[in-house]
Amino acid sequence: MAKFATTTLFKTSTPRAETLMDKTTRAATKILYEETEQRRVKTERLRKARLEREAGLPAEAPKATSNGAGKKPRTKAVR
Repeated sequence: MAKFATTTLFKTSTPRAETLMDKTTRAATKILYEETEQRRVKTERLRKARLEREAGLPAEAPKATSNGAGKKPRTKAVR
């Protein structure tokens, strides 16, 4: 049986150079991931604040009543 040298048995390939497209893709992916993470954190913060606010409100909030303002359409003054 022939003896194989470790250099011929397990050939290591040289790492290929990163192309401009690879760099652009990596940068875009990183930006999208960061934006998604920021949006997720903001959504969680706002949801928590809304739930805390709703927990402090009475079961049925009183409805706002109108005093009649804004019901009449405005007309231009006739000269």
